Amino acid sequence: MITKRIIPCLDVKDGRVVKGVNFQGLADVSSSVELGKYYSSCGADELVFYDITASSEGRKLFTDILKEVASTIFIPLTVGGGINTLDDFDRVLKCGADKVSVNSGAIKNPDLIGQASKRYGNQCVVLSVDAKRVDGTFKVFAKGGRENTGLDAIDWIKRGVDNGAGEIVLNSIDTDGVKGGFDLEMLDAVCSVVSVPVIASGGAGNQEHFVELFKKLPKVDAGLAASIFHFGEVKIKDLKQTLKNNGIPVRI
Repeated sequence: MITKRIIPCLDVKDGRVVKGVNFQGLADVSSSVELGKYYSSCGADELVFYDITASSEGRKLFTDILKEVASTIFIPLTVGGGINTLDDFDRVLKCGADKVSVNSGAIKNPDLIGQASKRYGNQCVVLSVDAKRVDGTFKVFAKGGRENTGLDAIDWIKRGVDNGAGEIVLNSIDTDGVKGGFDLEMLDAVCSVVSVPVIASGGAGNQEHFVELFKKLPKVDAGLAASIFHFGEVKIKDLKQTLKNNGIPVRI
């Protein structure tokens, strides 16, 4: 049986890890390098590194910080932020990333997913989607959740997978940072239309939210969280033991 993955997320701004609520009110948390080292040593299955203002500021991702993080961890690293071209994929992979996450860049140029998949393989291409409810439907937002693209999230995700995305990270803006639980309704809608791994992001507040996620939606492959791990509210080692005790397969 495939084990479920627990993935901490480093939202990086100006080289520092930050965290907000509903993508707003960002507060400084810690050094991205120090946190990366910590998670690599305490049982995280993977690490996600997002340069969260690269797209909205129209610049390239911070490669110096990324190189330092990549050189000090021993778990798979997914990197995103300001990924707009194949050259961006190439640069980030050369800095030590295992997978590249594309969001706003794919919205601007949907062909980017297919081009990257052909060059690097679909296992390397992660489509990250920031989605929010608008008039009863799930819509895709760009530029760090600031801009409604008008795209239907479920259609967009299905199209991305058809074009070659090998993994989906679904970030629910509605539940982000609120700590009331993952957005099960939105995740279920996504899992019903794709067969690639789906990573749940946004809303984790305690260990039970991960148990609920994997019990109710067995198709979800991984749970991603930030602040509950950053601030020590949930320890990854304890979380994995709780999941194991509930019959959910994890790597201990």
